[in-house]
Amino acid sequence: MIKVCKFGGTSMADANAIRQVKNIIDADDSRRFVVVSAPGKRFKDDIKITDMLYRCYNEVVNLGTCKKSFAVIRERFVEIVKDLGLTIDIESVLDKTEQEIDQSKSPDFAASRGEYLSAVVISAFLGFEFIDAAEIIRFDSHGKLNVDYTDDKVSNRLLGVDKAVIPGFYGKNFQGEIKTFSRGGSDITGSIIAHGVKADLYENWTDVSGFLVCDPRIVHEAKVINQITYKEVRELSYMGASVLHAEAITPVMKRRIPINIKNTFKPEDKGTMIVPNEQYKEGLNDAVITGIAGKKNFTVLLIEKSMMNAEVGFIRRVLSVVEHYGICVEHLPSGIDTLSVILESEQLKDGVLTDLVSEIRENVNPDYVHVIENISLIATVGHGMARRHGTAATLFTALAEEKINIQMIDQGSSELNIIIGVANSDYEKCIRAIYKAFVK
Repeated sequence: MIKVCKFGGTSMADANAIRQVKNIIDADDSRRFVVVSAPGKRFKDDIKITDMLYRCYNEVVNLGTCKKSFAVIRERFVEIVKDLGLTIDIESVLDKTEQEIDQSKSPDFAASRGEYLSAVVISAFLGFEFIDAAEIIRFDSHGKLNVDYTDDKVSNRLLGVDKAVIPGFYGKNFQGEIKTFSRGGSDITGSIIAHGVKADLYENWTDVSGFLVCDPRIVHEAKVINQITYKEVRELSYMGASVLHAEAITPVMKRRIPINIKNTFKPEDKGTMIVPNEQYKEGLNDAVITGIAGKKNFTVLLIEKSMMNAEVGFIRRVLSVVEHYGICVEHLPSGIDTLSVILESEQLKDGVLTDLVSEIRENVNPDYVHVIENISLIATVGHGMARRHGTAATLFTALAEEKINIQMIDQGSSELNIIIGVANSDYEKCIRAIYKAFVK
């Protein structure tokens, strides 16, 4: 059996956490490939190493050297190595890293060094081979992961390797330069490695005992989800659930490799199993729904035009205008004479919203365009929702009883989720109402 283990920033935060990681690895000989993040926060007001590395880049741009900001990083890693009792020459590694950050003047290179340094330390502590992610993970000329090439590189490089540590979060682009995934991208690295070595299980170790039904900052007693499908995780991660990067699902999904979300500091907890539909076992979860997640700050463009449904190309012309501004469309609920285009408000700053609405009016000549701002989108997700009567009725009744006005409803044909739009001011109250209605 082969297990790939990814350890997050809290698992790398200090020597005590790293010793716990070693205990976990030593407890199971099938845990052969370890992917690590950069050290995270040790306490509430601490600063993540990756954030410090971005400061290093900004310092290089402004001052020509990152010496001041890198000193904090240097102190952190020297302390970890000393506390672990390692004899590696970490000062030389840090000297070279600081010099390379100064010379590269690249935000991606600077940010990647947290994972790189973590992997150097962990490989020495575990006695595993160190394999640089830049050797095996490739991005194409568009900045996207080169899936087939990367899979070949991972498979060939790790073939015959007994145990190895690989830094997460980055690879190399087609020009040979370091390129990172988006924040939280070490999850993707772990998934890529699991796919490449044909792992039996991908363990993602973090500081919580699995996926929770909803954000515990909103519902303090939120329960752990025992089992969840790939598609459900994609929906919840996209809508803001932060335990696992949304893009980490795709590589393991291709080989039907289960993911186990586990707690580094409570390894005895079962955590959450993420499985393909065919491995889903009914009755393991306590509620009809699987999870609730959401995001704030969306804008709705409500476009109305009589006989819209009979006008060929109407929606295409609207979306062409949005595309012209380089804006991604989040959702597109429609009626016979209405079309709602839902966009992230962040993309509509500095006069973009006004220009966008004007151009839509010019291109499709609608009866009117109504702009609704400060909207939150909340997704209620459940593998079994489609097979149970009254799910939508329960949800809408719960919101009505709390006097929450629903400004948008969007449900796909798969009936995997129901997405609603409410005012930002109702966001937390809405999640609590849905949780109370479904989770006993």
